[in-house]
Parts: sequence; structure tokens; C-alpha cells
Amino acid sequence: MTTASAAAPRTPFPVIWNMSFGFLGIQFGWALQMANMSAIYEYLGATPEQIPMLWLAAPLTGLLVQPIVGRLSDRTWHPTLGRRRPYFLVGAVLSSLALLAMPNSSALWMAAGLLWILDASINVAMEPFRAFVADLLPPGERARGFAMQSFFIGAGAVIASALPWMLTNWLGVANTGTGAIPTTVRLSFYVGAAAFFGAVLYTILTTREQPPADLAAFRRDTAASAGVGAGVREIVDAVRAMPETMRRLALVQVSTWLGLFCMWLYFAPAVARSVFGAEDPADPRYQQGVEWAGVCFGAYSLVCFAFAFLLPPMAQRRGPRVTHAMCLLAGAAGLVSVAVVPSPAWLLASMVGVGIAWASTLSLPYAMLADAIPAGKTGIYMGIFNFFIVIPEIVAALGFGWVMTHLLGNDRMLAVVAGGGFLALAALLVLRIPRPSH
Repeated sequence: MTTASAAAPRTPFPVIWNMSFGFLGIQFGWALQMANMSAIYEYLGATPEQIPMLWLAAPLTGLLVQPIVGRLSDRTWHPTLGRRRPYFLVGAVLSSLALLAMPNSSALWMAAGLLWILDASINVAMEPFRAFVADLLPPGERARGFAMQSFFIGAGAVIASALPWMLTNWLGVANTGTGAIPTTVRLSFYVGAAAFFGAVLYTILTTREQPPADLAAFRRDTAASAGVGAGVREIVDAVRAMPETMRRLALVQVSTWLGLFCMWLYFAPAVARSVFGAEDPADPRYQQGVEWAGVCFGAYSLVCFAFAFLLPPMAQRRGPRVTHAMCLLAGAAGLVSVAVVPSPAWLLASMVGVGIAWASTLSLPYAMLADAIPAGKTGIYMGIFNFFIVIPEIVAALGFGWVMTHLLGNDRMLAVVAGGGFLALAALLVLRIPRPSH
């Protein structure tokens, strides 16, 4: 670190708060679908081996949308909204509309189609947020910025994941709707739509971006590289030129997100059937189990919310590599322990480890990446980095149905345990990442 950068004043806390607040809303969208989509599919008649394929929307839209939006946002300058904020606004509007429509699905194909729309829209809003922090903060403060995003992700997920349970148990909302999807789930998605739009709009209105130093040259370069062909070539060239740190982080991400995807796919049905003893979705214990699974998701998000404050000092003291490895091992232990809990309440203890791993996954890989990629290409490399999240999810969506049928006997709980094994592998792979040179 140079003397000048060491003497530079720290970015005020309210500034980092404002630039990250939109993630509160974005997480409402993610958390509602993560906690409820598998159950929604089963309410509408899906079988266990169909569920992975029905989740294919999430990774495929990320694979296609994020690098494109990242490249476009690198080359955008709007006189009022700046570089990244136009994408925040468009994504927020589309996501909110999809959240309003989702709980009114009357057939399996309708829910699956709306998930494609919802995931594409969330990705439009989310991808530029990662580059936004790297744009606005100096290298030494990016861990603070990404940790603040983890804080808001945790806060949003705590509320969104537990909303159906809170509506039933705190507000006395009865599931008396005439459709297949319970009333509490419907209301939760409506609340999520308002939260998504409101939180993203807050960041748009409170945080300004600086224009390029030479705006005329920026516009000339943008015009010269316009077009689909130029975009594809640039993405391919960037993939070929990935720094070594990014290549090794890719393996960590692949294993991490395989583990997380196993959890999201099967945790709620596993809790409903293996912990609450429900026979099928018509059993009253099934909805009780799904609602408690939402509380568990809220619990690990609450841990993420709190642990986000501890990550920057831990990473500074032990280094991001060792810190991330320790956090992933905590997550692995949490998922494996789900299979042996003596009562539903003990699932909350399991979620402590998951929350620690989740907080680290949402911040430390991005902090390590931001320091390794070239300036001016933050958006495109953040988008490419998403490949290593969505590719394992695509593999799981296409192939895990076969694994469920032929290897796991359609046991949802064994799928959750397998997720813990993938997190443990990711922890070992972290230690292969090169140490930073500064």
C-alpha cells in the first residue's frame, strides 16, 4: 500500500451503507424463492426428480445475463443515473412485477416460466451492485463494502425467509386461500415486491457515481466496441486472460455453490418430511415443516447479518484465504448435522454454521477477486465470475434428478448432507489460492 493511500481518509459509514442498501431488496427476491420455490413446485404437483430441472432458470439466466449486463454497465454513462444505476432501476421494476405474479401461479409450467423471468430480472439488478462497490471504494476498503452487502443480504433474508411463518404465528393469517399456494406465501411475495423496489430505489437516490475522467474518450471507446460480435469477443478474451487468482477461486466457487444448491433444492422438503414426519404435501405437517424451514433460512441469514461485522477484522488478521476456509468448514458441519438433529429447534443450531459460511461466501471471494482483476473491466469480470456459480447449478439441475433417483433413493435429507460435503471440499480448495502480493 502506498503512503498516499495509507493516509487517505476512510469512506464514511453512511456512504457504504447507502451504496449497499439495495441488496436488502435484492435479497428479498432471492430469499423468497430459495425458501419457497421447491415447496411451490410440490404444491403444484412436481415430483422429487423434477425439482432440479425446474430450478434450471436460476443458473441459466445468471450465465447469460450477468456477463452481458456487466459488460454493458462498464460501457454505460447516463447523465442522471450514471453507470450502474440504470441497471439497478430496470432490474428492480421487472423483479417486483415478477414477485407479484409468482404466487398466483395456477400450474407448474406457469411457476417455472415466472421463475425464469424473476431470475433474469434479479440478475440485471444484482450484477452491477458487485462492480458498484469496486468502483466507489479504494482497494483497502472493498472488504468493508462487500461485508456491508453481506449484512444487508442477511438482514433481507432473515425477514423474507421467515415471512410465511411470521404471518401465521404472529399475525394469525390463516391459509384459507382457494389456490394451491398458501395465503401466507402469496402475501410474502407481495411484501417482497415492495421491499425489492423500495430498497433499490433508495440506493439509486442516495448514491452518486463519478463520470469517466475523459468522457469524450470513453464515448469513443464505447462506440468503437459496440455490437454483439465485439461483446462476445471481449467476453471470450477476458475469459482467456483470467488472472491465476480468479482461476483458482473458480474451483472454490464451483464446489461452494454445488453445496448451497443442494441445500436450497431440498432443505424445505427434507425438513417437512424427515423432521416433521409429513407423508406428502397434503399432510398439515408438511406446511408446518416448510414454514419452519423458512425460519431456519431466516436464522442462517440472521447469523450472516451479525457475522458480516466480524469478517473484515478476521480477514485482516488471518488473511482472506484462511478465514474463508474456516467459514466454509463451519457451513459443512452445519449441513451435515441437519440429518441428526433430535428436534426441529435444533435445526437453528445447525444454521449457525451455514450462516457463517454464507456471510463469507458473499464477501471474501469478491474481495479477493476485486484485487486481482484489471481496472476498467470490473463489470465484465464480475459477470464472468458468476459463471462459476451458475455452471455447477446447471450441472446440478440437469443431473441431480438422476442422482436422487439412482443414488439417494429420493431422500431429500441425503441431498442436504451431500451439500455439506461439497462445502468441505471448497474449504480445502481455498488454500490453493495464491497469497496476495501486497
